Amino acid sequence: MSRPGVPVRTPVFRDHLLGRLLRDKRAVVGIAILLIFIIIALIAPLLAPGNPRAAVADGSEAPSWAHLLGTTQKGEDVLSLLIWGSRSSLGIGFTVGALATIVGLLIGLASAFFGRVADDLLSVVTNIFLLIPGLPLLIILAAFLPAGPGTIVLVLVATGWAGSARVIRSQALSLRGKDYVDAAVVTGERSLTIMLREMLPNMASIVMSTFLACVIFGIGAQAGLEFLGLGDVSAISWGTNLYWSSIEGSMIRGTWWTFLPSGVAIALVAFALALINYAVDEITNPRLVSRMKKGRKK
Repeated sequence: MSRPGVPVRTPVFRDHLLGRLLRDKRAVVGIAILLIFIIIALIAPLLAPGNPRAAVADGSEAPSWAHLLGTTQKGEDVLSLLIWGSRSSLGIGFTVGALATIVGLLIGLASAFFGRVADDLLSVVTNIFLLIPGLPLLIILAAFLPAGPGTIVLVLVATGWAGSARVIRSQALSLRGKDYVDAAVVTGERSLTIMLREMLPNMASIVMSTFLACVIFGIGAQAGLEFLGLGDVSAISWGTNLYWSSIEGSMIRGTWWTFLPSGVAIALVAFALALINYAVDEITNPRLVSRMKKGRKK
């Protein structure tokens, strides 16, 4: 129920977004691919029971009916490693995406709402993180911290929040001068309440797009760090699968089945998230919507 004297707002992110996404072919393809990988990760113990690190056959066997994706040099089943690796890669990717988006959201909203000194200070901090080369910083942090999933998440969030904060700040600045925000300030609402109840609902589309982009970053960056040996190489993930494939000289020996499945899985998940991201932006961006309507009329 709206308050007297406060204009009724129309949130950009509408309740029917899911229905509109399901009518978009690209979004449907992206959601289907992502759901397949999520289901595989959830039921990994049923699809590949037992220890995926166990030697089940001779080393470097090519794909066959007995082992659909072949075996590694140690005799491990590549399909089992791929299935179990999806749990770590997707779990860390979505965790990094959520945390980086939350940090960027809080800093971006605070910077735009409070302005002046707070905006200048937070903008300087954000710019510093944006200017520091991402890959060297990732390598330095990962090399000096103890290996493990917690370290990977911490390192990726620390290096990945600045971009989302910059995008969210730009959107929040356009909302800061709206009448309903000024009315909420005049009525004496707390700053946190104004940011979360008055501004955030109208930024849901950009927040969702930022989240999807951060998930893509998290999955790709984790695989990159682990491929370089900076993660916990005893864990099972798509990145460690690539690491052990490289250590075993798969490229030189021609055992393509040990590295290609994990690489394709990373690419497919990133592709699916990009399709969903593009569909959300196309549905919720007023400029793109108006262009689509004009195109249909023509």
